[in-house]
Amino acid sequence: MTTGVAILGSTGSIGTSTLRVLERQKDRFHVVALTALDSEDLLRQQATGFGAEFVGLVNGGANGAGPTGCVGSDCLVEAATHADVDIVVNAIVGAAGLEATLAALKAKKRVALANKETLVMAGELVIRTAREYGGELVPVDSEHSAVLQCITGRPEVELKRLILTASGGPFREWDRDRLQAAKVEDALRHPTWEMGRKITVDSATLANKALEVIEAHYLFGLDYDSVEVVVHPQSIVHAFTEFVDGSVLAQVGFPTMELPILYALTHPERVHDNAVRPFDPIEAGPLTFESVRHDDFPTFSLGVEAGRTGGTQPTVFNAANEVAVRAFLEGRIEFGRIPHVIESVLGAHTVTPANDLDTVTEADRWARKETESRC
Repeated sequence: MTTGVAILGSTGSIGTSTLRVLERQKDRFHVVALTALDSEDLLRQQATGFGAEFVGLVNGGANGAGPTGCVGSDCLVEAATHADVDIVVNAIVGAAGLEATLAALKAKKRVALANKETLVMAGELVIRTAREYGGELVPVDSEHSAVLQCITGRPEVELKRLILTASGGPFREWDRDRLQAAKVEDALRHPTWEMGRKITVDSATLANKALEVIEAHYLFGLDYDSVEVVVHPQSIVHAFTEFVDGSVLAQVGFPTMELPILYALTHPERVHDNAVRPFDPIEAGPLTFESVRHDDFPTFSLGVEAGRTGGTQPTVFNAANEVAVRAFLEGRIEFGRIPHVIESVLGAHTVTPANDLDTVTEADRWARKETESRC
């Protein structure tokens, strides 16, 4: 019997990578549900090619793209809770992924989580929901997958410290003055990974790494002082994991999202897959590591501090970042304005406990409106 998979955000970079993995693993998995924000033609092609039973289009007026069609945001929850789905790959970008994650966990599904905003916005609520209902969270991000691979089979009490790596993005060697006036086309030239526009800009500001620090805090139960970041431009080492006896393990490999996607689908097992590029330490070349330049990339520090503050502050950071990045991509603010806008919104927010979905949703709504007024 094969395992049923739903992919939320199937037309994006993670979604299409997941479909490539599933194409090679047809004997183990079958695609039950696909959803996309738009890109209706591509969604139809995917649904036909993989025989999806359920297809949902968030933005659009069509009748769906397969045997069962659904239009509107409700299709995300419907796909995530489909009776024939065992694993939900949440590849949505942004806050829109939260409700579907919670619904899937309540339905006792495994959530292969690429939507890091889910844990940033409502980490305590998501973790509590998984525990109460018996759902499972397995990370897809390469850094968190690396940690999971290093600690699987070990007691939680043995884990002491994590060091996540960051490529440094396209502006790793730019000075502060040059950064202020960086253009959209500059920010979208990532040196290592192929990602969507929003995530690529997040990599350029290092906001993405702040989100990953918050995510690691919730996934692995470590305090913020025990989660560090170093810049590693080769993107070969994805994370270092230190244990209480001082031993350090690292997971390495040439950059690809298909390996962590496959591991999220099969965890804790490993299955044969010959499509991943074989690792060659000689070809990988010298590996270098650098400190994060906090003064030049203040968005990183703003995000980590929001995580430390807790409550609704990470929700506000995430929302403010999304709106500010969109304003930059639309040419309404300069690159150097992004952290200043985020900082001003964080400073205006009154933090409250993020105990339920309504509180988180209201904080997200407030932050988006407030940020928009400052862009």
